[in-house]
Amino acid sequence: MALKRPAWNEGRTLLLEHTSAVLADNPLGDPHQRKLAVWLPPQYDQPAYKGKRFPVLFDLVGFMGSGLSHVNWKNFDENVPERAARLIHEGKMGPAILVFPDCFTSLGGNQYINSSAIGNYADYLTRELIPFVDREFRTLASRDHRGCFGKSSGGYGAIIHGMKYAKYWGAVASHSGDAHFEFVYLHEWPATLTELMKHRKIARLAGAINVLKEEKGAAGGIDDGRIKAFLDHVWKKEKLSDGEGHALMMIAMAASYDTDPKAPLGFRVPLNMETGELIDARWKAWLKHDPVQLVARHRDALKSLKGIFIDCGWRDQYQIHYGARILSKQLAAAKIKHTYEEFDDTHSGVDYRMDRSLPFLTRALKP
Repeated sequence: MALKRPAWNEGRTLLLEHTSAVLADNPLGDPHQRKLAVWLPPQYDQPAYKGKRFPVLFDLVGFMGSGLSHVNWKNFDENVPERAARLIHEGKMGPAILVFPDCFTSLGGNQYINSSAIGNYADYLTRELIPFVDREFRTLASRDHRGCFGKSSGGYGAIIHGMKYAKYWGAVASHSGDAHFEFVYLHEWPATLTELMKHRKIARLAGAINVLKEEKGAAGGIDDGRIKAFLDHVWKKEKLSDGEGHALMMIAMAASYDTDPKAPLGFRVPLNMETGELIDARWKAWLKHDPVQLVARHRDALKSLKGIFIDCGWRDQYQIHYGARILSKQLAAAKIKHTYEEFDDTHSGVDYRMDRSLPFLTRALKP
């Protein structure tokens, strides 16, 4: 979009505040009073639609993001409400209410699942925000007219919610959602361990090393102090380096996928922090959350959905296109109806793919 001067009604965005009982006393000490953006389509205020109720779509943003960022002004591009307004004007998308939760955390985000180390963000969405939005707005207050969509961590959240929380959602859309963890995450861990090494209690010295002695305390995936020191370091910084940002992401994933209330910080990492060896028991805990491992277990829930949309760029720098292909293959083998698309792009700057997912969702969820 070269010029942002639309001639059509753009609807209106409201900024609300919600006090969460679910997020109160979360282990990271993150705020439990959260802002919530809600976009109402142009039809919501038109006399012809007086009393009419609308489908609802929840936008689950990616890691390091908040739903609030998706309603911000963008130069030479559309934010999500502007995109939806255009799609409705063009007759490509039915009118729907869009909800933009703020699920940011001190670890940079979460995976929209319940975690004893981060907070219960699945419950926050399903048990608090859904009924809150249904009370405040003219929604079609049933799962058959409610969907969620997202990209990256948000795409992961959407497909996982379609599996584990299908009683709340009628359709889901996953853009480049994390899947096939061996490809998505393992290649990030060597650089993460190198970043964490800077925060060892005893600095590494040149010379002879007794590895068996050095790895004590770091071999079981339990923090020996370096993760806490790293977090204390980055939380004080005004700007993170690329290496620190990626290390924070891996720590957030560990806090999502392998919680252990008895461990320091409440979670474990899947590798020996000194040698980089994969810890089988810890990695198995991660794989219990991998969508490609969960299709068979949640087949009935997935089959109950009115729509499943999955896409990914075939140049995704996190190699997520391989996981997306496996996921589509498994869905097809289980005879679960879905739409799977690929496109020539990377993981970044692909909001334009909502031109495909938003119309798909409103068609699936229409009354």
